[in-house]
Amino acid sequence: MLKHAPTLALAATALIAGTRGCAEENPDTITDRGISMTYQTIGNVQRLDPRIDDIIAPGTRPERLATGFQWSEGPVWISDGPFLLFSDVPTNKMYRWQEGDTSAAIFLDPSGLTSDEAWKGEGGSNGMTLDANGSLIIAQHGDRRVARLDQDPATAGLNSDTATFSTIIDAFQGRRLNSPNDVVFGPNGDLYFTDPPYGLPDGDTSPLREQPHNGVYRLAADGTMELLDGLLTRPNGIAFSPDGATMYVSNSDPDHAVWMAYDVDGAGSVSNRRVFFDATSLVATNPGLPDGMKIDAAGNIFGTGPGGVLVFSPDGNHLGTIGTGSAVANCAFGDDGRTLYLTAANQLARIRILTGKQ
Repeated sequence: MLKHAPTLALAATALIAGTRGCAEENPDTITDRGISMTYQTIGNVQRLDPRIDDIIAPGTRPERLATGFQWSEGPVWISDGPFLLFSDVPTNKMYRWQEGDTSAAIFLDPSGLTSDEAWKGEGGSNGMTLDANGSLIIAQHGDRRVARLDQDPATAGLNSDTATFSTIIDAFQGRRLNSPNDVVFGPNGDLYFTDPPYGLPDGDTSPLREQPHNGVYRLAADGTMELLDGLLTRPNGIAFSPDGATMYVSNSDPDHAVWMAYDVDGAGSVSNRRVFFDATSLVATNPGLPDGMKIDAAGNIFGTGPGGVLVFSPDGNHLGTIGTGSAVANCAFGDDGRTLYLTAANQLARIRILTGKQ
């Protein structure tokens, strides 16, 4: 039973203000749909290694596109729009932003808690991805599941005023999941996701918690489910190298703020668990923790973490950090594949890069 019918509103009244008109422009202004907009530049790029110049052109800075959220998360690019969808987790809403908009509009409300279940945690949607058919796959905190939006995300709001979901997975070994956080499809088409306790009221000590661990999971095409790692305290972002041979998982624990790496075999299982990069020393003086991530065609990792988006080479060297002045929760490639969209605390931002989506 729905708590209230989720509305899909691509043409909804914009509620979140964007910002435009700044004396300082990026060297690569994005033009799409015949609309050229100049948005306010913010933050900077900290350059720690000369190789960063091959990834982000010198002088390039992030642009702020919209503000006013509580905790923006889970961006995903809908190329058939084209537009960006992203979550505002505490408010249980999903937003849509398109080039030329001066604000973001509510796309889905509610987005992650759609039942009548009493809830005191953060129940909204979090990470999102698209499956091979273009369907929107959502990590829903409040419903404690990974679900599929039944409507086409590119057109649903044009011909439908209600949303329905199909549950993909909501339990492991007969016990409910904690609150799925981020999702990605692996090289063989299996679904991988992380399941920390962030959506549960009181987290690890919640009386609603049923799993004995905060897990990293693989859901195979035949429906079998495998716990890949049950030892991380706060598994969060998850991504794969371009060749599919390495899986990366971030751990959002201030006492163990790391990105982990795993070898992936042909069946989709993992081995050789190891620390890829340890950012614990950066936590005390920088906002943010290891969170969402994306990987470009060259294998460079864009991992949101202390200070913004940390850019790593495939061999684990920290090349630089994209800073917005606030914690950055997640990121996604969009436009022509050379724009990195950033969900950064109360704002949505983007930056142009020289490499592209894998």
